[in-house]
Amino acid sequence: MIANILSRCVGLRCPACGQSSIVKSPFKIKHHCSSCWALFQREDGFFVGAISVNVVTTELVILVIYILCLPIISESYQFILPLLFMVAVLFPIAFYHHSWSVWLSLDHFVETLPKYERHDAEQKGDGNNRA
Repeated sequence: MIANILSRCVGLRCPACGQSSIVKSPFKIKHHCSSCWALFQREDGFFVGAISVNVVTTELVILVIYILCLPIISESYQFILPLLFMVAVLFPIAFYHHSWSVWLSLDHFVETLPKYERHDAEQKGDGNNRA
């Protein structure tokens, strides 16, 4: 189960079924899975988890790069600071979709992603739903 969730996470696929992508367009995450109707965007503030994943991962990447560069640059910090600044700006942008994928996968692992309820009402033929 964990291997399936990890492979779906890396591939930016739905953590519940793995059938469809979580990405709608650049910097846009789908509201729900088009295959299994798992809900990707729930209540207001749900995105804070994805932001937290992105911030923590960015900080770890910056720290690892800094530690790896220490023996090379010894005491010449002026050479490493521009590199670390570029990583701090570009990495969170490049990691945006993956941070959502990690957050959704963690959420699905802890508690199964809820289904999009509107789909259930549409299947029952309830015509009172409005967009």
